Amino acid sequence: MGAARELRIRPLTGLPELREGDELGRLVAEAADPGAGEIVVLSQKAVSKVEGRVRKLADVEPSERAGALAAELEKDPALVELVLSESRRVVRAERGVLITETNRGWVCANAGIDSSNLEQGLVSLLPQDGDGSARRIRAEIAAATGASPAVVIADSFGRAWRIGQADVAIGCVGLPPLADWRGRRDRNGRELSATHIALADELASAADLVRDKDSGVPGAVISGLEHLVQPDDGPGASAFPRPAEEDLFR
Repeated sequence: MGAARELRIRPLTGLPELREGDELGRLVAEAADPGAGEIVVLSQKAVSKVEGRVRKLADVEPSERAGALAAELEKDPALVELVLSESRRVVRAERGVLITETNRGWVCANAGIDSSNLEQGLVSLLPQDGDGSARRIRAEIAAATGASPAVVIADSFGRAWRIGQADVAIGCVGLPPLADWRGRRDRNGRELSATHIALADELASAADLVRDKDSGVPGAVISGLEHLVQPDDGPGASAFPRPAEEDLFR
Protein backbone atom coordinates (compact mmCIF):
# COMPACT_ATOMS: atom_id res chain seq x y z
CA MET A 1 0.00 0.00 0.00
CA GLY A 2 1.17 3.56 -0.69
CA ALA A 3 2.40 5.90 2.01
CA ALA A 4 0.18 8.68 3.36
CA ARG A 5 0.81 12.10 1.84
CA GLU A 6 0.44 15.66 3.03
CA LEU A 7 -1.20 18.18 0.70
CA ARG A 8 -0.99 21.94 0.45
CA ILE A 9 -3.88 23.79 -1.21
CA ARG A 10 -3.47 27.51 -1.80
CA PRO A 11 -6.23 29.73 -3.18
CA LEU A 12 -5.63 31.27 -6.57
CA THR A 13 -5.70 34.99 -5.80
CA GLY A 14 -4.55 38.06 -7.68
CA LEU A 15 -6.38 37.48 -10.96
CA PRO A 16 -8.19 40.41 -12.58
CA GLU A 17 -11.89 40.36 -13.46
CA LEU A 18 -12.01 37.88 -16.32
CA ARG A 19 -13.35 38.77 -19.76
CA GLU A 20 -13.93 36.96 -23.02
CA GLY A 21 -10.67 36.37 -24.85
CA ASP A 22 -8.42 36.57 -21.78
CA GLU A 23 -5.51 34.12 -21.80
CA LEU A 24 -6.45 32.39 -18.55
CA GLY A 25 -3.37 30.17 -18.36
CA ARG A 26 -1.04 33.16 -18.63
CA LEU A 27 -2.97 34.99 -15.91
CA VAL A 28 -2.73 31.94 -13.65
CA ALA A 29 1.00 31.72 -14.32
CA GLU A 30 1.49 35.37 -13.41
CA ALA A 31 -0.59 35.09 -10.23
CA ALA A 32 0.58 31.73 -8.86
CA ASP A 33 3.58 30.46 -10.89
CA PRO A 34 2.47 26.81 -10.55
CA GLY A 35 5.25 24.22 -10.75
CA ALA A 36 5.44 21.18 -12.99
CA GLY A 37 4.38 18.84 -10.20
CA GLU A 38 1.42 20.90 -9.06
CA ILE A 39 -2.26 20.75 -9.98
CA VAL A 40 -4.22 23.87 -10.97
CA VAL A 41 -7.96 23.66 -10.30
CA LEU A 42 -10.12 26.30 -11.95
CA SER A 43 -13.83 27.00 -11.63
CA GLN A 44 -16.09 26.44 -14.60
CA LYS A 45 -17.28 30.04 -14.32
CA ALA A 46 -13.77 31.40 -14.89
CA VAL A 47 -13.26 29.21 -17.96
CA SER A 48 -16.71 29.98 -19.37
CA LYS A 49 -16.11 33.72 -19.05
CA VAL A 50 -12.90 33.72 -21.08
CA GLU A 51 -14.42 31.37 -23.66
CA GLY A 52 -17.43 33.60 -24.26
CA ARG A 53 -19.90 31.14 -22.80
CA VAL A 54 -21.99 33.83 -21.09
CA ARG A 55 -25.46 34.61 -22.43
CA LYS A 56 -27.99 37.40 -21.91
CA LEU A 57 -31.42 35.88 -21.25
CA ALA A 58 -33.15 38.82 -22.92
CA ASP A 59 -31.49 37.85 -26.21
CA VAL A 60 -32.80 34.26 -26.16
CA GLU A 61 -35.90 33.38 -28.23
CA PRO A 62 -37.75 30.53 -26.44
CA SER A 63 -39.18 27.73 -28.56
CA GLU A 64 -42.70 26.40 -28.12
CA ARG A 65 -41.30 23.35 -26.33
CA ALA A 66 -39.26 25.54 -23.97
CA GLY A 67 -42.26 27.72 -23.23
CA ALA A 68 -44.47 24.75 -22.35
CA LEU A 69 -41.81 23.17 -20.14
CA ALA A 70 -41.06 26.49 -18.45
CA ALA A 71 -44.75 26.98 -17.60
CA GLU A 72 -44.90 23.49 -16.14
CA LEU A 73 -41.77 24.01 -14.01
CA GLU A 74 -42.32 27.73 -13.28
CA LYS A 75 -38.97 28.64 -14.81
CA ASP A 76 -37.83 31.40 -17.16
CA PRO A 77 -38.61 30.27 -20.74
CA ALA A 78 -35.34 31.75 -22.00
CA LEU A 79 -33.39 29.75 -19.43
CA VAL A 80 -35.22 26.57 -20.38
CA GLU A 81 -34.46 27.23 -24.05
CA LEU A 82 -30.75 27.46 -23.25
CA VAL A 83 -30.92 24.29 -21.17
CA LEU A 84 -32.56 22.39 -24.03
CA SER A 85 -30.04 23.70 -26.55
CA GLU A 86 -27.19 22.47 -24.32
CA SER A 87 -28.74 19.03 -23.75
CA ARG A 88 -29.08 15.77 -25.63
CA ARG A 89 -32.01 14.59 -23.48
CA VAL A 90 -34.21 15.56 -20.55
CA VAL A 91 -33.70 13.11 -17.69
CA ARG A 92 -36.29 14.46 -15.22
CA ALA A 93 -38.57 17.48 -15.18
CA GLU A 94 -40.84 17.83 -12.17
CA ARG A 95 -41.36 19.82 -8.97
CA GLY A 96 -39.52 22.79 -10.42
CA VAL A 97 -36.38 20.76 -11.18
CA LEU A 98 -34.97 20.22 -14.65
CA ILE A 99 -32.30 17.51 -14.91
CA THR A 100 -30.74 16.91 -18.32
CA GLU A 101 -27.89 15.05 -19.95
CA THR A 102 -25.71 17.67 -21.60
CA ASN A 103 -24.26 17.42 -25.06
CA ARG A 104 -20.97 16.38 -23.42
CA GLY A 105 -22.64 13.65 -21.36
CA TRP A 106 -22.94 15.29 -17.93
CA VAL A 107 -26.17 14.61 -16.04
CA CYS A 108 -26.94 17.69 -13.95
CA ALA A 109 -29.50 20.37 -13.13
CA ASN A 110 -30.22 22.95 -15.84
CA ALA A 111 -27.41 21.59 -18.06
CA GLY A 112 -24.97 23.25 -15.66
CA ILE A 113 -26.24 26.73 -16.57
CA ASP A 114 -25.71 29.13 -13.67
CA SER A 115 -26.36 32.80 -12.88
CA SER A 116 -24.38 33.17 -9.64
CA ASN A 117 -21.76 35.94 -9.46
CA LEU A 118 -22.94 37.43 -12.76
CA GLU A 119 -24.81 40.62 -13.57
CA GLN A 120 -28.60 40.45 -13.48
CA GLY A 121 -29.96 38.75 -16.59
CA LEU A 122 -26.74 36.94 -17.47
CA VAL A 123 -26.05 33.21 -17.21
CA SER A 124 -22.96 31.11 -17.87
CA LEU A 125 -22.97 27.90 -19.89
CA LEU A 126 -20.54 25.06 -19.32
CA PRO A 127 -17.46 25.03 -21.56
CA GLN A 128 -18.22 23.23 -24.81
CA ASP A 129 -15.25 20.90 -24.23
CA GLY A 130 -13.87 20.93 -20.69
CA ASP A 131 -10.95 18.67 -21.55
CA GLY A 132 -10.06 20.91 -24.49
CA SER A 133 -10.21 23.93 -22.17
CA ALA A 134 -7.86 22.22 -19.71
CA ARG A 135 -5.39 21.38 -22.49
CA ARG A 136 -5.38 24.98 -23.73
CA ILE A 137 -4.85 26.41 -20.25
CA ARG A 138 -2.01 23.97 -19.57
CA ALA A 139 -0.33 24.99 -22.81
CA GLU A 140 -0.70 28.67 -21.90
CA ILE A 141 0.89 28.08 -18.49
CA ALA A 142 3.73 26.13 -20.12
CA ALA A 143 4.32 28.94 -22.62
CA ALA A 144 4.55 31.47 -19.78
CA THR A 145 6.63 29.48 -17.27
CA GLY A 146 8.12 26.45 -19.00
CA ALA A 147 6.29 24.19 -16.51
CA SER A 148 3.30 21.98 -17.33
CA PRO A 149 1.18 21.45 -14.21
CA ALA A 150 -1.92 19.32 -14.38
CA VAL A 151 -5.17 21.27 -14.82
CA VAL A 152 -8.66 20.44 -13.57
CA ILE A 153 -11.85 22.35 -14.54
CA ALA A 154 -14.38 22.08 -11.70
CA ASP A 155 -18.09 22.73 -11.29
CA SER A 156 -20.61 22.19 -8.49
CA PHE A 157 -22.99 19.28 -9.08
CA GLY A 158 -25.82 17.95 -6.95
CA ARG A 159 -25.69 14.30 -5.92
CA ALA A 160 -28.37 11.65 -6.09
CA TRP A 161 -29.49 10.42 -2.66
CA ARG A 162 -27.53 13.14 -0.80
CA ILE A 163 -28.34 16.75 0.09
CA GLY A 164 -25.87 19.43 -0.96
CA GLN A 165 -23.49 20.07 -3.81
CA ALA A 166 -19.85 19.12 -4.28
CA ASP A 167 -17.36 20.17 -6.92
CA VAL A 168 -16.52 17.61 -9.60
CA ALA A 169 -14.21 17.64 -12.62
CA ILE A 170 -15.74 18.50 -16.00
CA GLY A 171 -12.32 18.74 -17.63
CA CYS A 172 -8.77 17.68 -16.80
CA VAL A 173 -5.37 17.19 -18.35
CA GLY A 174 -2.03 15.87 -17.16
CA LEU A 175 -3.30 13.40 -14.59
CA PRO A 176 -5.33 10.17 -14.48
CA PRO A 177 -8.96 11.11 -13.78
CA LEU A 178 -9.58 7.69 -12.22
CA ALA A 179 -7.43 5.36 -10.15
CA ASP A 180 -8.49 1.79 -10.84
CA TRP A 181 -7.63 -0.31 -7.79
CA ARG A 182 -9.61 -3.33 -8.93
CA GLY A 183 -7.43 -6.40 -8.71
CA ARG A 184 -5.16 -4.90 -6.05
CA ARG A 185 -5.20 -6.19 -2.49
CA ASP A 186 -5.99 -4.38 0.74
CA ARG A 187 -3.74 -4.52 3.80
CA ASN A 188 -5.35 -7.83 4.82
CA GLY A 189 -4.74 -9.44 1.45
CA ARG A 190 -8.32 -9.31 0.18
CA GLU A 191 -8.68 -8.52 -3.51
CA LEU A 192 -10.45 -5.26 -4.31
CA SER A 193 -13.23 -5.79 -6.84
CA ALA A 194 -15.03 -2.44 -7.08
CA THR A 195 -12.63 0.30 -5.93
CA HIS A 196 -12.38 2.90 -8.70
CA ILE A 197 -11.30 6.23 -7.18
CA ALA A 198 -12.46 9.44 -8.87
CA LEU A 199 -9.18 11.32 -8.43
CA ALA A 200 -10.05 14.40 -10.50
CA ASP A 201 -13.39 14.80 -8.68
CA GLU A 202 -11.64 14.59 -5.30
CA LEU A 203 -9.14 17.25 -6.39
CA ALA A 204 -11.99 19.51 -7.54
CA SER A 205 -13.73 19.22 -4.17
CA ALA A 206 -10.51 19.68 -2.21
CA ALA A 207 -9.71 22.92 -4.05
CA ASP A 208 -13.20 24.27 -3.36
CA LEU A 209 -12.53 24.13 0.39
CA VAL A 210 -10.08 27.05 0.28
CA ARG A 211 -12.37 29.53 -1.48
CA ASP A 212 -15.85 30.94 -0.88
CA LYS A 213 -18.33 30.95 -3.75
CA ASP A 214 -18.69 34.74 -3.46
CA SER A 215 -15.01 35.51 -2.94
CA GLY A 216 -14.02 36.06 -6.55
CA VAL A 217 -11.28 33.45 -6.16
CA PRO A 218 -11.50 31.27 -9.31
CA GLY A 219 -9.57 28.23 -8.11
CA ALA A 220 -6.61 26.83 -6.24
CA VAL A 221 -3.21 25.21 -6.68
CA ILE A 222 -2.60 21.82 -5.07
CA SER A 223 0.88 20.63 -4.08
CA GLY A 224 2.02 17.25 -2.77
CA LEU A 225 0.67 14.96 -5.47
CA GLU A 226 3.58 15.11 -7.91
CA HIS A 227 3.26 11.38 -8.54
CA LEU A 228 -0.11 11.99 -10.24
CA VAL A 229 1.09 14.65 -12.67
CA GLN A 230 2.13 13.29 -16.05
CA PRO A 231 3.49 14.91 -19.24
CA ASP A 232 0.83 13.46 -21.56
CA ASP A 233 -2.73 14.71 -21.61
CA GLY A 234 -4.43 11.54 -20.34
CA PRO A 235 -8.03 10.55 -21.10
CA GLY A 236 -9.53 13.65 -19.48
CA ALA A 237 -12.81 14.00 -17.62
CA SER A 238 -14.60 12.39 -20.56
CA ALA A 239 -13.71 9.10 -18.83
CA PHE A 240 -16.27 9.81 -16.08
CA PRO A 241 -19.74 9.37 -17.63
CA ARG A 242 -20.93 5.83 -16.98
CA PRO A 243 -21.68 3.89 -20.19
CA ALA A 244 -25.41 3.39 -20.78
CA GLU A 245 -25.09 -0.41 -20.64
CA GLU A 246 -23.60 -0.12 -17.10
CA ASP A 247 -26.06 2.48 -15.81
CA LEU A 248 -28.74 0.90 -13.62
CA PHE A 249 -30.68 4.18 -13.44
CA ARG A 250 -30.83 5.18 -17.09
